[in-house]
Amino acid sequence: MNQEIAAPRTPLHQFTVPLSATRRGARLARLLAAEQLRSWELPLDPARSIVAELAANAVVHGRVPGRGFRLALTVTACGVLRIEVTDARGESVPVRRSVLPEPADSGHGLLLVEELADRWGVLPGPVPCKTVWAELEPGGLR
Repeated sequence: MNQEIAAPRTPLHQFTVPLSATRRGARLARLLAAEQLRSWELPLDPARSIVAELAANAVVHGRVPGRGFRLALTVTACGVLRIEVTDARGESVPVRRSVLPEPADSGHGLLLVEELADRWGVLPGPVPCKTVWAELEPGGLR
């Protein structure tokens, strides 16, 4: 029998907001995230940059006419900040790249997220959606 107990991921703080899948919605996601982080007395960076990249990706790659995206921020009792952006294009899943494609106008954002976040990934659903998430450990909240 395993006697180790996993640290609970109980939310200490939560914030969720639906936004339009437009450039304005992506900008608003970044501004609202910054304001929420301030209210929780957490550093803005690198979380603000991660929100900006994930929201921009939702607008550019996850946009479905008439559907928006959702930004969620959660701080667990153990201090992990989780950033989630849910969009309406579950079939369009980002992939991890170890090198940049030659020459590219896009694809750099997730490399930035990978560099700044302690972890990131994609969760399918609910159909037809997907959620791209990133986490920052307390030490990663600079």
